[in-house]
Amino acid sequence: MHELPEVPRVKRFAANTVGRDIAVGDIHGHFTRLQAALEAARFNPMVDRLFSVGDLIDRGPECPDVLHWLDKPWFHPVCGNHDDYVVHFDTCDVDSWIFNGGLWFTKLPLSERKQFAAKFAGLPIAIEVETAQGLIGIVHADCPFPSWEQMRNELQFPESEQRLRQVQNRIMWSRSRIDLLETHGVEGLRALIVGHTPLQQPVRLGNVIHIDTAGWRPAIGHFTLLNLATLETA
Repeated sequence: MHELPEVPRVKRFAANTVGRDIAVGDIHGHFTRLQAALEAARFNPMVDRLFSVGDLIDRGPECPDVLHWLDKPWFHPVCGNHDDYVVHFDTCDVDSWIFNGGLWFTKLPLSERKQFAAKFAGLPIAIEVETAQGLIGIVHADCPFPSWEQMRNELQFPESEQRLRQVQNRIMWSRSRIDLLETHGVEGLRALIVGHTPLQQPVRLGNVIHIDTAGWRPAIGHFTLLNLATLETA
């Protein structure tokens, strides 16, 4: 098993006072399409920041380009369930991963797989962004607790490694909120931005906004870019 660095599981960003903060849904190896969407929205990398709900790789043709994107100082993703496969490539369910688009990774030399794993291990599980209107939370799939504070505490001060893994799995995999159309929201946030479940249009349930509109499905989907100040599409 490869050694992974200790990284903060919750990463906080101060308010952007010079440009826009934009969130985007699942990318899945379609960085050219993402770049085109950013250009259409007049994204300015000199002052704007792009926050991603994760699932950067698998399914699309440009998965290796992710390392270049992770080096961009304005690009800030959380870890999605597909990204987590990379972190644990030597212990995960490889058959399930390949079935869900991970074949490209298995063809890489071991040294490159370790390079990807080290880079992806630096991704936080959750991001919080200060805005003039209130705190915005970002995770891949869901906050499985009534309040953001409770989830933050579970991630930062877990009672055990097993408990931490359970919580992280729910954050990266759960679809219960969208499946059940729960509208109670998450306390302590102005809004929570999530992806994971492909939809035709963004869906808001309470203060939880689902923005994976399948930009990685070129024939039928599009990338939703959400302005975190206005909570409107950019």
